[in-house]
Amino acid sequence: MKKEMLVNVSQPEECRIAIIEDGLLEELYIERASQDNYVGNIYKGKIVNLEPSIQAVFVDFGVGRNGFLHVSDVEPQYFRQGGFDPLSGGEGDDDDEDRPKNRNRGGRPRVKPPIQEIFRRGDEVVVQVIKEGIGAKGPTLSTYISIPGRYLVLMPALGRVGVSRKIEDEEARRRLRESMLELNPPKGVGFIVRTAGQERSKKELSRDLAYLLRLWKVIVRRIKKQPSPSTIYEESDMIIRTIRDIVTADIDAIYVDEDDAFKRAKEFLQLVMPRHVSRLHQYEGKEPLFHKYKLEEEICRIHKREVPLNGGGSIVIDQTEALVAIDVNSGSFRIDDSAEESAFRLNMSAAKEIARQLRLRDLGGVIVNDFIDMRKERHRRGLEKALRDSMKRDRARTKILRTSPFGLIEMTRQRVRPSLKRSVYTDCPCCAGRGVVKTAESMAIEVVRMLMVASQQPKCKRVTVRVNDEVASYLNNKKRKEIMALEDEGGVNIQILGSEALYPEHLEIDCRDVDGREITLPQ
Repeated sequence: MKKEMLVNVSQPEECRIAIIEDGLLEELYIERASQDNYVGNIYKGKIVNLEPSIQAVFVDFGVGRNGFLHVSDVEPQYFRQGGFDPLSGGEGDDDDEDRPKNRNRGGRPRVKPPIQEIFRRGDEVVVQVIKEGIGAKGPTLSTYISIPGRYLVLMPALGRVGVSRKIEDEEARRRLRESMLELNPPKGVGFIVRTAGQERSKKELSRDLAYLLRLWKVIVRRIKKQPSPSTIYEESDMIIRTIRDIVTADIDAIYVDEDDAFKRAKEFLQLVMPRHVSRLHQYEGKEPLFHKYKLEEEICRIHKREVPLNGGGSIVIDQTEALVAIDVNSGSFRIDDSAEESAFRLNMSAAKEIARQLRLRDLGGVIVNDFIDMRKERHRRGLEKALRDSMKRDRARTKILRTSPFGLIEMTRQRVRPSLKRSVYTDCPCCAGRGVVKTAESMAIEVVRMLMVASQQPKCKRVTVRVNDEVASYLNNKKRKEIMALEDEGGVNIQILGSEALYPEHLEIDCRDVDGREITLPQ
């Protein structure tokens, strides 16, 4: 299987990175220069508000929007008198084994004091952004700092050596843990071996460990010297982040279509992954990189509500404020006149496409999948396994439940930043994101109601209505008698003005007295 990474930075406003496997788009990352990206950054902030009712505080960390810090994301160092000491580590492990009984994964205590006993307004706190602000919500913060390297993740609060849970081979886990212990990491900080470090030598792990320790010392100096609020550490740009987190031995080639981006990628590879430098190429073709690989059409399909499946059938994706609803439709998909077998085959195909679309669209939160109903239990279990297997390659954390009595499979996917749709599109000014607008008839009825109110005002002598052209036409033709009756009854002159430039729900009523002074209508 041929696997390639394409980096498109030909437009300075936007950076796009695509991972394609045998010509099929499997992963897509888009970052706009105009959009702030705080995830992974570390800040020294100040508590500006405490909310005991939700056990959280709001932190001013210097970006204009206060961040949200819940008590579950407060590191135990802050429980002790004297506050947080960046040189002192906590306890815990990434593994279930040897974890203290009073702690959860990552060293978090199961019982924590109330937030009002930990912080006071004005206290300083070192936080890391773990989720971008979405809508009116500010960024989500955590005091559990983690700094990713190529093969390791430095976690000061961990205080131990751990191995990623995604590495399931017990022999590999034991070997990696022994290798890390032989490197004798300093006390007070912890390290997690990433999946990318599974086949790495002790020398490669040692080099990554030394780099992270140097970086941590710089961060500690900044924490001690800089006032709050201030930036302590900023994550690398998307190109470096993606190469660091995604490039492995199975990536056959990396193509970059811009000089400066190519140089930055080459410098990073030479420093961190010298054996992969030969796979990096600068794209110099005249045809745009994504057009050459026929990705532009595929990217356009990502934003469509309906996604066709091979052999017939489709999935329909609807995104709401609280959840994502995905419906599987059979369409023309049929197999041997067997309803059960047809449903099973179609659902298996849909499961793979759903996993792919969730990655490409970067959809997060609660996701409800409505598959075609199946009677056989083995088919249901097979579908659940297929969905779990398809989601394994997803870097976002996911949790998938078993099929509900209504035939739904509910799941959650980690939401780090707004979905791709939210990043590329804005709500329609005509329908305010509803996807529908009132008909001309509905608007005409509403206008007549307002005219009835206006005609009852004693001083009102002239009313001008500005609406969409279709609404004006409806009023002048089908509501003419009612409007004339209002004019006679109230002694007012009513003028209907229409324009194609006005959106369908536009309604503007201007009331004047005999001297031309404006009259405000009661609400």
